[in-house]
Amino acid sequence: MATQRIQHKRVTWTSIVKATPDDIEALREQYPHFHPLDLEDLLSRLERPKLDEYDEYLFTVMHFPLWDPVQRISRASEVDIFLGTTYIVTVHDGTLKPLVQLFERCQKDELAREKYMGTSASRLFHTIIDQLVDYLFPILYKVDANIRDIEEDIFDRDARPIIRDIAVLRRDNIALRRIVRPQLEILAALDRVDKRYLRGGGDDLEVYFDDIRDHLNKAADTISDHTEVIANLADTANTITNQRTNEIVQILTIISVIMLPLTLISGIYGMNITLPLDDHPLSFFFVVCIMLGTGGAMLAYFRWRGWI
Repeated sequence: MATQRIQHKRVTWTSIVKATPDDIEALREQYPHFHPLDLEDLLSRLERPKLDEYDEYLFTVMHFPLWDPVQRISRASEVDIFLGTTYIVTVHDGTLKPLVQLFERCQKDELAREKYMGTSASRLFHTIIDQLVDYLFPILYKVDANIRDIEEDIFDRDARPIIRDIAVLRRDNIALRRIVRPQLEILAALDRVDKRYLRGGGDDLEVYFDDIRDHLNKAADTISDHTEVIANLADTANTITNQRTNEIVQILTIISVIMLPLTLISGIYGMNITLPLDDHPLSFFFVVCIMLGTGGAMLAYFRWRGWI
């Protein structure tokens, strides 16, 4: 079982990492008023973000991004939170570092326990969400750094890896947007909750949750800005690719056009019929000169027209 508890004054924090059916059964026995459907959601692989409000507790499902360095994409990591007047229960898979580190600090440090758990469970609830939201920004800063790298190299590097990098960056940004947007609805719903477990210890948490929502809105706006910049980079890369393709096609077309009369001349003189200069000892030299002259004249004409 991966269940740990911290008790400080009136507040109990129960942390369950990688919940098993035994963990859920133990939680059911400790808190028999938890709704069976909420307990069932704890074992779901990835539950949709939501907020369920009851008279005695609040059940929240939230997602936060976790960077996958192999696939180069941010994946949703779920945290389920039960909030009561004197307790809080967190269920997660152990990959969200801010949550893991906060629990460890409260375990080991008396000052941390007093700071985060000394007032009320609702203050601890705010601290958990606040630190998880702040964890978004290093990921967004990394996306911003990748965008700047592409902007610096887009005119110098080969187009194919640039286009691939832009596609990977766009996919990651879309994943971040899909993770962050539903959390805005959760924060907005918290403003409408008027229960004693969100007013514990006399704290005016509405202002604090408004601050978290401002940070989350900032993250969402940053993702929207990244979406626009990435789209412009993709258009630029496509334009550069099309331009380089046109240049290659132009060169190949010029070569083909020059070869047409040369092929015609060599074809005529390859016919088994009587032609001028057939008996001349320098006939091959004359034919080569005619072909070279024709090719040179065509190149000069193309240059004069500005086609090459």
